[in-house]
Amino acid sequence: MESIQTEREDKFDVDADFRLPTLASLVPSGGALASSETDLSSEYFDTTGHDLLRRGITVRRRTGDSDNGWHAKVPAEKARTEIRLPLGNGAHGAVPDELNDVLRGAVMGAELSAVATLTTHRRIHTVSDADGAVVAEVADDEVSVVLIGGATGPRWREVEVELGPAGSESFPKKAGKVLRAAGARPSAHPSKLDRALSVVRQVPAEPGVVLLADYLDAQAQAIVAGDVYLRRGLDPIHSTRVAIRRYRSTLRVFGSLFEDEPAAQLEAELSWYASILGEVRDRQVQRARFAAALRELPPELVLGPVASRIENDLLAEQIRYREAAMTELDGERYRALLTTLAEWSRGLPIDGEVTDRVLVKLARKAGKKAIDRTKSAVGGTDDEALHRARKASKRARYAAELVAPVVDKKVSKANIKHFKTIQEVLGEHQDAVIAADILRTLGARAGTTAGENGFTFGLLFERERRAAETARDEASRLEF
Repeated sequence: MESIQTEREDKFDVDADFRLPTLASLVPSGGALASSETDLSSEYFDTTGHDLLRRGITVRRRTGDSDNGWHAKVPAEKARTEIRLPLGNGAHGAVPDELNDVLRGAVMGAELSAVATLTTHRRIHTVSDADGAVVAEVADDEVSVVLIGGATGPRWREVEVELGPAGSESFPKKAGKVLRAAGARPSAHPSKLDRALSVVRQVPAEPGVVLLADYLDAQAQAIVAGDVYLRRGLDPIHSTRVAIRRYRSTLRVFGSLFEDEPAAQLEAELSWYASILGEVRDRQVQRARFAAALRELPPELVLGPVASRIENDLLAEQIRYREAAMTELDGERYRALLTTLAEWSRGLPIDGEVTDRVLVKLARKAGKKAIDRTKSAVGGTDDEALHRARKASKRARYAAELVAPVVDKKVSKANIKHFKTIQEVLGEHQDAVIAADILRTLGARAGTTAGENGFTFGLLFERERRAAETARDEASRLEF
């Protein structure tokens, strides 16, 4: 039987002679610290081109402890989702059909086969609270690798901090401080398999290209992770659309660094997919927005089945658009998009020299454009101009995120925060404008339906119109 869990894990690189510090300060009052040892064997599976690894996904068959079984780890915001199946699934050690099915968008028809076997001697230190619930596990691992074909891979030692069911978000930060003080370093690798295969993976030589490629790869990982979650019936619509926006913004802001035709084609296809998911997301947002607005109205002003009219109409549309999106997941156009993203991850179609200096210059140019558009838009009455200013602010924010590693930390944080504020204020204006248009349509339907009337829809419409005016006023008071 399949099981799912969310995993929050921080990894640290340590030297072979690293001495694990005392963890007593991490034990809550009345809690306990217990230690044990075990030997693990993990056989990892991927395509010959390491497509899963490029997307931050790992599939393994583990033996040696209570976690025996098949594990597929898929990236998610601030954590990872782990899909687990029993060891018996999968014929003769092959990846189970259940995993192949949810990963088919990530591998694009390629076959999953063993790429490496990792053997780990693990010393586990379990932190529990006063009730005996697990707060976290600190694992001290000695890892050895055998690559496909029998070649010996690297050996290393690392420490993992995995948050338990009773753990708080502050625990990893405290544990990290203790470990760093003892000489541990935040890991340069997101997974053991990434480190194991680093000896056979080519990395771009130019720092600027690395910065650009890493940012785009992070977005591609989120898009493919969204594919996996969609196929499992989950709801990654918002996170997937954010990743698409970041990718498209990078293609726009740093467009002069890419070959024109491949960049234009990819941007157009990402826009197409974003619009499909946007139809679903828009209904989700408006359903929540209207439900909150109705709760704030006095009951005597809610005339007729307003809530059911809103929920039924928008939910029906949301379900229809989600079904359309699911159909596209196995369509040729979508498969071609994922193929293109994979090709870009293997090598960007760069046109010219890419340096940190050039990236920062283009990011600053995007920032100036956003400010100019916003200043112009808030002085007028054109809703579309504010919408364009909002999109420019998003691009400026994402560009500032991309160059953050090579910009002064304080300046970078200030830039990102500034453009995020503009984006949010103008976003509220756009949401209100869209909401008012939807309410006008719903009110017209109610006004011609027996047992309903448009009175409450009119109140909600006026509420959204005023919200749009308030957001415009707030935008005019922003500092530029």
